[in-house]
Amino acid sequence: MKISASEVRIGNLIEHQSKLWRVLKKSHVKPGKGGAFVQLEMKEISAGTKLNERFRSEDKLEKAHVTPRRMQYLYADGDSHVFMDSESYEQLSIAADDLAGLSGYLLPNTDVQVNFHNDLLIGVELPPMVTLKVTETEGAIKGQTATGGGKPAITETGLRITVPTFIEVGESVRVNTETGEYAERA
Repeated sequence: MKISASEVRIGNLIEHQSKLWRVLKKSHVKPGKGGAFVQLEMKEISAGTKLNERFRSEDKLEKAHVTPRRMQYLYADGDSHVFMDSESYEQLSIAADDLAGLSGYLLPNTDVQVNFHNDLLIGVELPPMVTLKVTETEGAIKGQTATGGGKPAITETGLRITVPTFIEVGESVRVNTETGEYAERA
């Protein structure tokens, strides 16, 4: 599907120079002389290289066709993670490197969305919040207020987060998967 350069949004996948790119930054520039243009910072999906490219506002770009599939996380198997398609029950093994830091939010039976482009895995989208159990944290110090900064904690998946001082070992907390921050007690 063709879209104009001014319609591109951060996070969109576009096909440019026969490669697949994710848009990281976008700025619309209107210089004193000449026509307006869009400056895009993009990262190639397969190689991870970055590119800054300038497009005229009326230039047409090819938006990549992404096929989302609902899948369920099953278990970790060495250096990979196994997911099951919710419709066909087909299992898919994804290397830990391809999850890029998302494994700390994955518990068995977590529903996720796995995105494909021409049958090539391009990413995994987590739910906005996950509930994790705290397995390690410091004890509360007498006289310390509940509104004070926080204390470090480690969850059952090995994720390190900062929690309020009243959270104890064994309690479940909700964690925002986009920011990696404590949201609330579960």
